Amino acid sequence: ISFSQRIKSFSVTLEGHTEAVCAVDAVYQSDEPDLDLLIASAASDSTVRIWSRHGSEGNLFLNAATTYWLNKNVIFNSVGLDFPQNIFSLFLVRNFIQFQKTLILPGHEDWIRGIEWAVCDEDLFLASCAQDCLIRIWKVCMKSKESSETEDYSIRLKENVFTVKDTGTTYAVTLESVLAGHENWVYAVHWQPSFTKGGSIQQPMRILSASMDKTVILWEPDKESGVWLEQVRVGEVGGNTLGFFDCQFSPDGSMIIAHAFHGAFHLWKQSSVNKKEWTPDVVISGHFNSVEDVKWDPEGEFIISVGLDQTTRLFAPWKRKHETEVTWHEVARPQVHGYDMRCLAMIGRFQFVSGADEKVLRVFRAPKNFIENFSNITGIPHSSELPEGATVPALGLSNKAVFEGDMPAQPAEYEETFNTISNQYPEIYFQPLILTEPPPEDHLLQNTLWPEIQKLYGHGYEIFCVACNNSNTLIASACKASKKEHAAIILWSTTSWKKLQSLSFHNLTVTQLAFSPNDQFLLAVSRDRNWSLWRKQDSSESGPVFSCCAYTDKNTAVHSRIIWSCDWTPDSKYFVTGSRDKKVIIWGQCDLSMPAEGNIPDLIKPCSTVLDAMDSVTAVSISHVLTPDGRYIVAVGLENGKIILYTWKQSGQEPALADWTKCVEMDNSQSHALAVKRLCWRHHEGRAGHNDQKNSEWLQLASCGADHCVKIFNVNRFAL
Repeated sequence: ISFSQRIKSFSVTLEGHTEAVCAVDAVYQSDEPDLDLLIASAASDSTVRIWSRHGSEGNLFLNAATTYWLNKNVIFNSVGLDFPQNIFSLFLVRNFIQFQKTLILPGHEDWIRGIEWAVCDEDLFLASCAQDCLIRIWKVCMKSKESSETEDYSIRLKENVFTVKDTGTTYAVTLESVLAGHENWVYAVHWQPSFTKGGSIQQPMRILSASMDKTVILWEPDKESGVWLEQVRVGEVGGNTLGFFDCQFSPDGSMIIAHAFHGAFHLWKQSSVNKKEWTPDVVISGHFNSVEDVKWDPEGEFIISVGLDQTTRLFAPWKRKHETEVTWHEVARPQVHGYDMRCLAMIGRFQFVSGADEKVLRVFRAPKNFIENFSNITGIPHSSELPEGATVPALGLSNKAVFEGDMPAQPAEYEETFNTISNQYPEIYFQPLILTEPPPEDHLLQNTLWPEIQKLYGHGYEIFCVACNNSNTLIASACKASKKEHAAIILWSTTSWKKLQSLSFHNLTVTQLAFSPNDQFLLAVSRDRNWSLWRKQDSSESGPVFSCCAYTDKNTAVHSRIIWSCDWTPDSKYFVTGSRDKKVIIWGQCDLSMPAEGNIPDLIKPCSTVLDAMDSVTAVSISHVLTPDGRYIVAVGLENGKIILYTWKQSGQEPALADWTKCVEMDNSQSHALAVKRLCWRHHEGRAGHNDQKNSEWLQLASCGADHCVKIFNVNRFAL
C-alpha cells in the first residue's frame, strides 16, 4: 500500500476547538490496545483538548502541550501564556482520563516560548525558554522517604515536591541551571535526540536554542564542573532577517537546522576534524508568501519568481559531482524589496524588469560575481565587463552597483559595522565569493543582489503586469485601475528606457499582457471581461508603434467574469484566454501570422469549443513544442490549485470539429494547495540541467501559486 493510501485510510477530522489550533502532540500506549492513542491539541480558544482513539475528550484551560512517558503515566507539560504570571504546570494522567494539577514552577519574567523534556539515567530534565532571553533547566527526580525524613543541614537548591496520588510516589523538582547568552527573545529550545548504545537508550546532555538575536546556540555541561556552558554559536552576521523561530538537531547531532523569521531554513554541519567548527550547508529555500509570477530565462537554464514576500528569487538546477541526480536550488536573490512583488519579465538572459505595489518599474542586470558563480555551477560562459555585485543603501529600495574598487579592503570593516548597536539600519555590504555549489542562506541574503540599472515612471497606481517582446526591444506594462484613464498600457523602449506609447482601451485593471512570438501583436486581458489585440505598425518618429486591431465588447464577449490569463501559440496563429467563469477559449479563426485581408475584428472569433475547466481559471500557458502529431499543449491552472494538461488542434473550419483532449490532471500531491498564479513552459525541448536538449521526449512546466510554492514538472510529450 502506498504512503498516500495509508494516510487516506487512517484520516479523521477532530472537531471541537473554536479558534486556530497552534500545537498538537500524540503518544501511543501499546499495552492497552483499546486506548492505544492519545492526542493533545491546543488552540487560541485557551483550551487543551485530549482525544483518545474512541473519541472521548477532556478540556483544560491551557495553551500548549507536549508529552513524555514516566512509569506508564503521561506527563503533560503545558505552557501558560498568561503574562505576567508566566508559569508552566505539570499534569499527570493515568488511564488517559484522570488529570491532576500537581505543581507550579515560577521563574521566567516574560512569556514562555518553548519547553522540552529529556531523560538522563533515572532523572528527568525539562528545559524552558522565554522572552526574558533566558533558558531554565529543571531536574525532576524520584524522592525516597528515607531522604525526606533525614535531617540534612547542607546547602541545597530549593526543591518543589509533589506526590502522585495513584501511586504515592513523591518527586522533587529543582532548578538545575539558568542559561544566559542570548540578547533577544528565545523562541525555541531542544535537546539532542536520544540514541541506542549497548542495547540501552541514551540521550546526550546537549541543548540547542534559537533566538530573535539572529543566533542559534549549542549548550553543554562542562565535564569537570557540570556547569552549563556555550559551546557553539551560529547565525547571521547581516542581512534582512529578524532572527530564528525554531531549531532542531539531526538524529546523530552532527547537523543543526533553524527556521528564520523570513521563512528560510538555515543548515549547519559539524566538521569531522574540529568538533567546535560548524559550517553552513546547502538547504532548500523558497518564498514565504504567495508567489505571483514566474519566468524561464530565454535559454531555459533557470527560472526567476516574484512574490508577496517582497523578494525576487532565482532558481537553477545543480548536479553534484559524481552524481546523476539534478536538484533545484535558489542560487540568487536579485531583489529584496520594500513592497509586495507582483510581476516580472525577462529582458534577454541576465536582465529583467519587475513590478510591485508601487508606481515604478525597476530594471535589473546580473553582476559579474553572479555570472561567474552561475558559470561555475552550470558551465555557461560569462562576460567580465560588469559590476562585481550590488548593495542596498541604508533606508533605500534601490540596489546600488558595487565595483571592484568600491569594496573595503579589510573584511573587519563589515563586522565592525554590523556589531555597532546604534546602527539599526546598516547598509547590506557586498562581499564577492567564489561558489561551486548553491549558496547558503546568509550568502543569499547579503551577496546575491543584482544592480538596478533603471527606473521607469509613468503609472498612477500599483504595477500589476509586465511583458517583454521576444526581440527584447519593448516592454509593456499596466497598473491597477478602476477607470479607463488609469488602465492604459504603457510601452517602453529597452534601449533608451523612454516611454513610447500609451494604449488606452480597457476600463479596469489589465490582468496580463502577452506579445506574440513573432512580435507583431500585443494581447491584453482585463478585469472588465474583455481582451484587446494590438498590431505593430511601421513606426516613425511621430506615428504610433501599436494600434488596436481587434477587441471584444459587451456584444461580442464570451467570457462573463474576469479574464485572468492569456497566451499565444508558438506559430502566432492563435491565442488562448482563461477566465473566472471557468472557461478556456482559443481565438483566431484567421491566420494572425499572415497579413489580414479584410476586417480583422470580424475574422478573430473563437476557433475552439468552450472548455469548461470546472473551476475558476487563473493561469493558462501554451508550450512552444508541439506533440508528435502536431497538437498544441495547453496547461490550465485553477483557483483550487489543480493543474490540467490539454491538447488542441483545429481540425476543421467549424469550432465543433476542434475538440479539446484532456491528457493529465495532476493529483493533490502534485498540485498547489491554493490558487495557481502563473504557468510558464520552458521554450526548448529537454530538461534544464540535463544534456537532453535535442530530440528529447521531455518538456518542463514551471508553476507558482498562492501556497508559497514554485514547482517544476517534467512532461513526457510522447505520452500526451
